[in-house]
This record gives sequence, structure tokens and C-alpha cells, in this order.
Amino acid sequence: MNHFKNKVNLMGRLGGQPEIIAFDSGKKLARFSVATNDRYKDKNGDWQEEVQWHIINTWGKMAEKVERLLNKGQEILLEGKIAYQNYEAPDGTKRFSTVIELNDFMLLGRTSPELK
Repeated sequence: MNHFKNKVNLMGRLGGQPEIIAFDSGKKLARFSVATNDRYKDKNGDWQEEVQWHIINTWGKMAEKVERLLNKGQEILLEGKIAYQNYEAPDGTKRFSTVIELNDFMLLGRTSPELK
């Protein structure tokens, strides 16, 4: 049951080209955003659309896979876990952010010819 404690599944589109950061150690970090859309009817019966943006991080071999396969606008299904980060900004203020640490993903929809 441990694997159910912190698990996130999202289906959405990449908001931009993944940012790849290569460290001196050879390890890579991939960071990208995914938009998820939710449609619902409000109390007046009108359709509303709500867009949520999620920041996705991944390291190592998965970062290399992201670098090879993902591009802006692609629709993906991803699995990961929620991680809370805190850091100090250059002005000394404490900042907090929530990210999804990617475990795996699947491309949805049409794929480009080189991926077949």
C-alpha cells in the first residue's frame, strides 16, 4: 500500500519546450509545465473552463527520455508524486513551490514520424 500514499496522475499538454539542465556530474534535470483543463457547468448552466498549470521535474534517465521525446503542445499522460520545495530568494525572502516529480509518462494523440 506504500505506493498509494503520494501518487499523482495527470493528463494534459506541455506548455513549452522542456528545459534541460546538465550538471558537471553528467546528471540531467528536465523541467517543464503541463496544463490540465477541467470543464463544468456553473449554477446558470453555462460551460466554464478552468486551466491548472503544473511544474514537472525529473532527473537522470527519465530526463534524457523527456529531452528526446517531448515537445511543446504534446498531450501526455504522466505519473509522479507531489513534492514541496522551499528556498531563499536573492532578496532573502523565503519562497515555496509545489512540483510534480515525474516517474513515467505516455504520449497521447498523434506522434511524429520519427517516434514510430
